[in-house]
Formats: sequence, C-alpha cells, structure tokens
Amino acid sequence: MTRKKPLGALLFFILPFGLLFAAFYLAPILYAIKQSLYKVERTGTFGPAREVFGGLDQYQRVFSDGPFWESIGRVLLFGVVQVPVMLGLALVLALLLDSGLVRGRRFFRLAFFVPYAVPGVVAAIMWGFLYSPNLSPFQSVTSAVDLLSADLVLWSMANVVTWVYVGYNMLIIYSSLLAIPQEVYEAAKLDGAGAFRTAWSIKIPLVMPAIVLTTVFSIIGTLQLLAEPAVFRTFSSAVSSTYTPNLTVYSTSSIPNFNLAAAFSVVLALATCLLSFAFLKVTQRGGEK
Repeated sequence: MTRKKPLGALLFFILPFGLLFAAFYLAPILYAIKQSLYKVERTGTFGPAREVFGGLDQYQRVFSDGPFWESIGRVLLFGVVQVPVMLGLALVLALLLDSGLVRGRRFFRLAFFVPYAVPGVVAAIMWGFLYSPNLSPFQSVTSAVDLLSADLVLWSMANVVTWVYVGYNMLIIYSSLLAIPQEVYEAAKLDGAGAFRTAWSIKIPLVMPAIVLTTVFSIIGTLQLLAEPAVFRTFSSAVSSTYTPNLTVYSTSSIPNFNLAAAFSVVLALATCLLSFAFLKVTQRGGEK
C-alpha cells in the first residue's frame, strides 16, 4: 500500500516562498537581462529617443570598458587583503569567547556584534569624518598620514568594512563552535591536548563549514561594495564614479543609461557566481583529501 503524498500541504508551505522568490528575485534578474539586450537610438541629434533591440551591443561596450575592469581588479585586491584579515579576527574572537578565558561572554558577544547594527552608510560617514584632516578629532594623525589619499583610501574603506562585519562573522563561527558536542572536548582533554591544541586540531576543523560560508558571503559582499565608496566620494577626490563595479552601475544608471547599467549588472552577477563557485569547488577538493 503506497502512501498518498500530501501535495496540498506541500504547496501550502512552498507557494508563499515561491511567489516572493519569483517576484523579488527571479523577475528583477530576468528584467535586467531583457534590458541589457536593448539600446536607445535617436533620429537625428535632438530626435525622440526610442528603445530598440541591440543584441549583444551593450555587452561589447562592457567588455571594452577599461574603468569597469579596473574597478573589478580593485575590489579583488580589496578582497584578497580584507577578507582574510576580517575572518581571521572573527575566528580569533569566536575562539576567545568559546575558550572560557573571557569573563562576561554575553557582554563581549554583544559588544563585538554592535558595529554590525550600525547601517553601512552611517558607519562610512562616521569613519569619513574620523579620517578627514580638517574634521577629525585625531588631527595629529590625519594631518601626518592622509588616509583619504589615492594610495590609502581603499584600505581606509577596508577598515570600515572590517569594523562593521567582524562581529557578524564572529557570531556565525561562534554559533558553530557551540554546536560541537562536549564529549569531543572531554576526549581531547583525556588525550592530553591543551587549549591551543584543542583549538587548532578540533575546533577550527569542525567549524570549517562556517568559515567557508562566511568567506562566500564576504566574496559576494566585496564585489558588491557600494555604500562605502559612495560616501567616501564626498570626502576624497580619489574615489571616482567608477571606483567599484557597483558604483559604476549606479553612476551609469544615473546618466541615465539603464540598458548599459543592466549589462554591467549581469556581468558583475556572473563574475560573482563564478568566483563563489570556484572557491566552493577548491574548498571541497581540499576537504576530500
């Protein structure tokens, strides 16, 4: 006797998510792809604008756009340096909270997470004032080292992103540490493993899925960097309208050239997917060895 599948119950639970997913995720993606295949033409210099099918014309402009690919390289450099530093700090803080060496865990857990509660734009404005030579309360430092110069402004933004997201990533890793059974620690203690050995040989390998997850989130966030450079444009002339890929998309759509901005967005989304997928494949192969 075969049991009848509760199709109605499945649809009842899946349909609300499916509708929202289609309306707010799939539909915008499909609309962006459609927009990227069109272009605006005018009859004469001052003729009315009309949207016509352009095929891959917008993508040819994207792949020949030097500043866009320079912005891609800039955020990749940003990610190669900033992401390991941020996740390394998050891992250290999570291990400290889990070690028992820190008293008042609830207080420090909240204190580490509080910067994430500050909106990204507000955090960028706050740090922009701290970096500004004329406005900073630390003028002895900012007058000696121009943190908003072309050489340092990228790393000044990296400091803002690190300050905001260390606590968020720490909480994910710390939650994974709390899920480790206490029997594992007891067995390690019986084998004579100290605190450092336990952290290195047991805790870090067991929370590696959480570290991989936070790395994927960080890769996606790095390529989508927008709030910090958009705010820092008001503080530093070194930040141009094409400083990051998302800032390029925003500036292009403000012209307005929605079709080219859509093509930029599609290419950026594909690049993000490829990098995230490549990282996951590399970590999976490393885990199988």
